Amino acid sequence: MDEILKSDRLTHLKYDIRGPVYEKSLELESQGYKIISLNIGNPATFGFDAPDEIVHDIILNIRNAQGYSDSRGLFAARKAVMHHTQNIGLPGITINDIYIGNGVSELIMLSMQALLNEGDEVLIPTPDYPLWTASVAFCGGKPIHYVCDEAADWNPDLIDLESKITDRTRAIVVINPNNPTGAVYAKSVLEGIARIAERHKLIVFSDEIYDRILYDGTLHYPIAKMVNDTLCITMGGLSKNYRAAGFRGGWMIMSGARHRAKSYIEGLTLLASMRLCANVPTQYAIQTALGGYQSIKDLVIPAGRLYKQIMLAYNRMTAIPGVSCVKPRGALYIFPRLDLSQFNIADDEEFVYDLLTEQKVLVVAGTGFNYLDKNHFRIVCLPTVDELTIALDRIEAFLESRRK
Repeated sequence: MDEILKSDRLTHLKYDIRGPVYEKSLELESQGYKIISLNIGNPATFGFDAPDEIVHDIILNIRNAQGYSDSRGLFAARKAVMHHTQNIGLPGITINDIYIGNGVSELIMLSMQALLNEGDEVLIPTPDYPLWTASVAFCGGKPIHYVCDEAADWNPDLIDLESKITDRTRAIVVINPNNPTGAVYAKSVLEGIARIAERHKLIVFSDEIYDRILYDGTLHYPIAKMVNDTLCITMGGLSKNYRAAGFRGGWMIMSGARHRAKSYIEGLTLLASMRLCANVPTQYAIQTALGGYQSIKDLVIPAGRLYKQIMLAYNRMTAIPGVSCVKPRGALYIFPRLDLSQFNIADDEEFVYDLLTEQKVLVVAGTGFNYLDKNHFRIVCLPTVDELTIALDRIEAFLESRRK
């Protein structure tokens, strides 16, 4: 019998956060080994619970959530997002400019499906959150990666970005705060991206899922406040700021020159209708989340758990000769660089695989984030200080065992 083959569209797609090395970790676990998993930013796994008031609101409204909602989302949920835009100083957003989705992941896919024809290009940062690259490719587009400069605190290189625009370019993706680097972009850089997008009539897609996870007084500037003469789509959700990743609650805000994108918005509305609606129980939590006490602030101050963990990882890694790292200003990760001339390690993929098999610690190679230099890896900094210390001890021991 002939083998049943997967779609050709999947041939070159990858998502290494749950890729082959992750599958190897599952194999080792099935053999009885305990793996320290630092590969996925899943807060609940590490004891970060969603705020009680969010859970209570879902429970109290569960009977009201048995039917479909409007395809864009519940009125109360969208109005809460609208009020959020007013609080951050983004004027003129209406209820119909907001779409609720099953997490930002679904909204990324919907936004690309509605936009791209075969061969259209989208500018995406490198390194990136790989779902952006995969979604563009899956929808028939061509991901074009612009450089984020490690020497400039991982801020985008505006000259490189603009040099890669062609007559097929449709959009620019911004990931700020950034996954995997922890960068929070400078205001001047964001203004530069906004001007480039307006000059070339490109949509700006801004992934701001970590916009409240900020360290050391760092300020986050929403790029939507800087984009006027083209369409801007900002995405956020409950997964990270509110530690509710499994609830799958996200939102998409359209701003800027919406009048120039009527056809595209019609396409988005059609696709939103075809999936009927986002999950309704979680939508009852959005108003509470955005309007309630922002407990994330307690976690990112110097005495907070997240701050202690991410600074521990940063300090420990940068203390190892041959390892460097840009200090994270936001998000949940660090992105260290290995000086491979000091170690008997061929590249990041070998490092990640051997670290797993020898020390039972799972991280993700930098190339898994579409980064060309094969000398970086990402550490998720969500385990407790004690758990993280054990993992960092093992990473250090592994590197010392491979030192030239």
